[in-house]
Amino acid sequence: MGVGRLSYSAVELKPEGTRLTAGNGAKKIRVAIIGVGNCASSLVQGVQFYRNASPQDFVPGLMHVNLGGYHIRDIEFVAAFDINRTKVGLDLGKAIFAEPNNTIKFSEVPDLGVKVSRGMTHDGLGKYLKQVIEKAPGSTDDIVGILKRTRTDVVISYLPVGSEMATKWYVEQILEAGCAFINCIPVFIASEPYWQHRFEERHLPIIGDDIKSQVGATITHRILATLFRDRGVRLDRTYQLNFGGNTDFMNMLERDRLESKKISKTNAVTSQLDYKLSNEQAHVGPSDYVPWLEDRKWCYIRMEGTTFGNVPLNCELKLEVWDSPNSAGVVIDAIRCAKLALDRGISGALIGPASYFMKTPPRQFTDYEAHDLVEAFIRGENASEPSRGNNGSHSSGSDSSRLLSTTQALNTTSHDRSNQAVERTEQPVPLGLSNGSPMAGVRPHDGPRRNGASTDPSATAAGAGRDLSD
Repeated sequence: MGVGRLSYSAVELKPEGTRLTAGNGAKKIRVAIIGVGNCASSLVQGVQFYRNASPQDFVPGLMHVNLGGYHIRDIEFVAAFDINRTKVGLDLGKAIFAEPNNTIKFSEVPDLGVKVSRGMTHDGLGKYLKQVIEKAPGSTDDIVGILKRTRTDVVISYLPVGSEMATKWYVEQILEAGCAFINCIPVFIASEPYWQHRFEERHLPIIGDDIKSQVGATITHRILATLFRDRGVRLDRTYQLNFGGNTDFMNMLERDRLESKKISKTNAVTSQLDYKLSNEQAHVGPSDYVPWLEDRKWCYIRMEGTTFGNVPLNCELKLEVWDSPNSAGVVIDAIRCAKLALDRGISGALIGPASYFMKTPPRQFTDYEAHDLVEAFIRGENASEPSRGNNGSHSSGSDSSRLLSTTQALNTTSHDRSNQAVERTEQPVPLGLSNGSPMAGVRPHDGPRRNGASTDPSATAAGAGRDLSD
């Protein structure tokens, strides 16, 4: 097995006036949220619920109560953005419980002194969400100005699935404001070399794309796929069907918004195999909206395989979860890893944290390997990276020329990422999905690429401007 090294502890030299340590000079992590829906509600409740946890406590869903020197209570929410009339202008502590949010309430949350600001809509509001969400009046607030004024360290995106243009618009604002970014939705940012380079240029870290749950449909399906592989069972066919009653599932009734979600969920599973499954062999994705389920999600998985003697083996599983709290602890860990990267001067895509926290990271590993990479990142150590071939399988030769270092020491470490392997591009696209038609660029000089990104690597966020029309 080829073994490379992922370096996590080198400190990048920064231009004068940029951040080398904690952005606010204190042991706090100042966080802004884009999209005050169920996931934001569970995140805010979780920080409140566990704020007095002992470092020796076992907290379900967290890697550590104290992660790299940051306790859960060190997360401080300083800004929030939404477009819903029921939330804009409210204190964040109240907005997380406003309709149409319907997740479980497991903690009281006081007023936080953070007013929800008017965000940008773009393509964030699909035809079904328009039935339950009325846009707040007025134009988009000054996102860059708010992020700078609140000295935000980390921005989290909880935009609805399918918000391709809105996501890229917000990323430009985040780059301009100088914040780390955690992309919790299946719009491919951290897994795209273009955006990785943009964050490296600004000396900022990014973790993405598409957040995993603590124990959700994707992680369960991945582990079962790994079990089949490790025990020598050939997986012949599989499906994963998901039903839920929150606005996320309502939004995904609009099938045109599902392309990236299906790619993300399917490749998260098939990346654990040593071989490819055809379009007809794998079906993974959201299936229907059932209002009375509220924020609960029901998942049905079936796997059909072949064992010794060509004897069939079938496995079926049903999983029931509350959808939004299921990922909140993962996001709390991701926030603290992003802040550690800021403190240490690490920029670009954080490969180890992304591989453990996200469905579509820049590079796929098994979950056991990814866990070890994150622990090494937290300790500030170099980590051994098992080389992997297409579909995440182990390869026999050295793969060091294709390693994705998360530290690029200025003038000493190469920024060449031309050979970077983005796992999803190495996978077959299930269900007959294509890359889709070209999408107009977010900025005037963007080329007509699928992801709306400019092909000019010298382009900077300063050229984006702020189009407040909505």
